[in-house]
Amino acid sequence: MPDIVLATFNARYEHSSFGLRCLMANLGGLARRAAMLELNSGLRTAEAAEAILALKPRILGLGVYVWNAAESALLVSELKRLRPELVIVLGGPEVSYETLQQQICRDADYVIKGEGEAAFAALCLKVLSGTVPDLKIIEARVPVLSSLALPYGLYNEDDIANRVIYAETSRGCPFGCEFCLSSLDKGVRDFPLEPLLSAWEELLSRGALRFKFVDRTFNLDTARAAAILEFFLGRYKPGLFLHFEMVPDRFPEELYCLVKKFPEGSLQLEVGVQTFNEAVAYRIGRRQDNSAVERNIRRLRKETSAHLHADLIAGLPGEDLASFAAGFDRLAALGPQEIQVGILKRLRGAPISRHDTDRAMVYSPYPPYELRQNSLLDFFAVQRLRRFARYWELISNSGVFAETVALICGEVSQFGNFLALSDWLYSRTGQTHSISRSRLRDLISLYLTGELKQPAGKVAEMSERDAIKARRGSRSGAARQARRRE
Repeated sequence: MPDIVLATFNARYEHSSFGLRCLMANLGGLARRAAMLELNSGLRTAEAAEAILALKPRILGLGVYVWNAAESALLVSELKRLRPELVIVLGGPEVSYETLQQQICRDADYVIKGEGEAAFAALCLKVLSGTVPDLKIIEARVPVLSSLALPYGLYNEDDIANRVIYAETSRGCPFGCEFCLSSLDKGVRDFPLEPLLSAWEELLSRGALRFKFVDRTFNLDTARAAAILEFFLGRYKPGLFLHFEMVPDRFPEELYCLVKKFPEGSLQLEVGVQTFNEAVAYRIGRRQDNSAVERNIRRLRKETSAHLHADLIAGLPGEDLASFAAGFDRLAALGPQEIQVGILKRLRGAPISRHDTDRAMVYSPYPPYELRQNSLLDFFAVQRLRRFARYWELISNSGVFAETVALICGEVSQFGNFLALSDWLYSRTGQTHSISRSRLRDLISLYLTGELKQPAGKVAEMSERDAIKARRGSRSGAARQARRRE
């Protein structure tokens, strides 16, 4: 039985915990006395506690994030009732800020704030040797990245076959966007490139195909980004999929030329636009050349096969509904395959909280701490935006209603046209979840014929074409999964 269990709740099974692997890789000689346990969100508290206690650990290291904060709090409370002697150590961004205000931190034995690889190993050594650490709240020193052991060898065969492989080439962010915890970073630190390439080479040789890079600004250093893209291009095989988060207004010719070489379906670029309102961007410390953003997205769509996932945030201080609608239409006109609309969140420690009073920002007190209202958007307007975001995800971002979405949205005022559909759907269903695709297809057809007065025959033909494309896409996806399992 392991003395140390490293655990966390993943949002979904196909996700893998990069943080746990980083901690495990840096335990040194203690690694042979440790085990990792990845739990899925939605698992009942008693079952999660059972899985941990069955291993009879002396120390539990629990990774706490905004997506698993509620489950983690219940689990820690339960474990302390069942096994008070179990030493519980918390880490992760959710407990690194406003630490003393949280019940989960009071229930736990220790909390490590910041990057915890070295601090967690040192703490475990003390506890296992019978030494009582001096402090409950441990401020981890920022590690020199070249001194850290890389975690990639800890991805097992099941991970490679069924999960996304997370990777990072740097930590930190040079920008100061107040809604993001990365705004608290002091610049960007890079991992040495050669050891990374060697580790990824090994993963590729073992059959790994799906990589998601967690760097906030992958293309900040053009030469490093180009070297990594060239590395994967030189080792391309069918089924390879790479996800990078890009700074949308910085895209030199060198990167364009490389992105063009990737086959369709192999490259996804996440571009965080967030807002086109320059006064709002300035207010929250965001520096962005909107003309360059438009130029780059348009060119990427026209000249490359990359899948573009663009982000917008609704509810930023100083942005009203009309401004957000204009920004959405401006982005939609550029044609990214996905637009993710996120409601502003007040993450623990994020500087966006400085606007709480002057902009009357009211957030939910529960994770993920989404905005409920502010001085320009009342509660009901925010609710409409939340429903818009959910229906857009189900209908447009899913890609299975391509023709019908185009007809609904038109070429002018895509936001306004889809908001009308969103309002109508909610008035008919009273729900945004647990709507089957077939029911959604029927509802959209009813909206097109009844509200937009489209001919029934035209709508039926369009719906059938969308359904055929969706089935083909589903078969292709299943085939890709089967090939990965083989």
